[in-house]
Amino acid sequence: MLSPKVLVDFLLQNNISFFSGVPDSLLKDFCAYVDDEFPESRHIIAANEGAAVGLGIGHHLSTGEIPLIYLQNSGLGNTVNPLLSLASEEVYSIPMLLVIGWRGEPGVKDEPQHIHQGRITPDLLDVMGIPYSIIDKNLSQNQILELIKNQIEDSFDNKKPVCILVRKGTFETYKKKNNESINSNYELEREEAVEIATKECETNSVIVCTTGMLSRELFEFRANNQLGHGKDFLCVGGMGHASQIATGIAINQPHRPVYCFDGDGASLMHMGSMAITGTKNLSNLIHLVFNNGCHESVGGQPTVASKFRLSNIAKSIGYKFSETVSDKKNLKKIIREAQSRKTSSFIEILVRPGHRSNIGRPTTTPNQNKISLMKTLKQDL
Repeated sequence: MLSPKVLVDFLLQNNISFFSGVPDSLLKDFCAYVDDEFPESRHIIAANEGAAVGLGIGHHLSTGEIPLIYLQNSGLGNTVNPLLSLASEEVYSIPMLLVIGWRGEPGVKDEPQHIHQGRITPDLLDVMGIPYSIIDKNLSQNQILELIKNQIEDSFDNKKPVCILVRKGTFETYKKKNNESINSNYELEREEAVEIATKECETNSVIVCTTGMLSRELFEFRANNQLGHGKDFLCVGGMGHASQIATGIAINQPHRPVYCFDGDGASLMHMGSMAITGTKNLSNLIHLVFNNGCHESVGGQPTVASKFRLSNIAKSIGYKFSETVSDKKNLKKIIREAQSRKTSSFIEILVRPGHRSNIGRPTTTPNQNKISLMKTLKQDL
């Protein structure tokens, strides 16, 4: 197994001192160590993976150094444009080291949303012309560092992106020194807020719920109360796209209440989508963001959403009704007020980080989820 400290020390010896990316569960120990050891000027948790590549390009242009960009392989799609249209040897020829967590690797049990992406990840890197080495827990640290060194030299000599593909269990455990969040002082836990918000939804409403813990908590609430799952669309993948799916449903079913249950990390990832939803002025859509200030499902790394109010941004880009709430009583009140307004509505719910260790995962397949929801949407209001 690989010590995060050993890797970072090795990278520094090879003049790699800038890190950016989107956290991944397979890389969480490495990400936690980097976040502890480097100031914000040297480690930036990006809004999305493509933006991290952009930050890396800027770093190289201004310093001549090779940046390190980390991500889960599900985020490769977000990197394709800047990697191929900017960093490619055929364009600006920018060296960078990609460190990618390999979810859905063939033969390794994983969630449905990772299977297709995992199967084609090596082929995708090949098609993109990005050389890669695979590292895992069965290699010694010296063997791993030698593979990484070869990739760094290739990147530097040929001025191009290269990749280290990381298998599950490669990194040794690292406990973050400072994991305190300003959100820790809020009254509401996210799971409690999800239950309150779901109970306030009209009986003929549907919910589009973002990826991560939020979908798992919504699914478990429905299951524990024998409510069925036909009113929910769980975005088990496609982080950042829940609001547009909800918008698409709301446009086509204007008399049905539609709710988007979003997260702070997800809303930041494709924030431009909020402007589309806000300016559509849909009277039947309420967009709720459960803001815990971190990427909880992949290790709890912070987002920047604790540094400003998302509700202020929503108000400035078209939502007619936009509020922030942090307690149970006002959450119910604000949801009911949004329902009565019949206009584009946004509610930011400030919640504490944390989740139950025994929180379950959806027991139905994504296709079963889709069929159940479409059956609901065909029903008369």
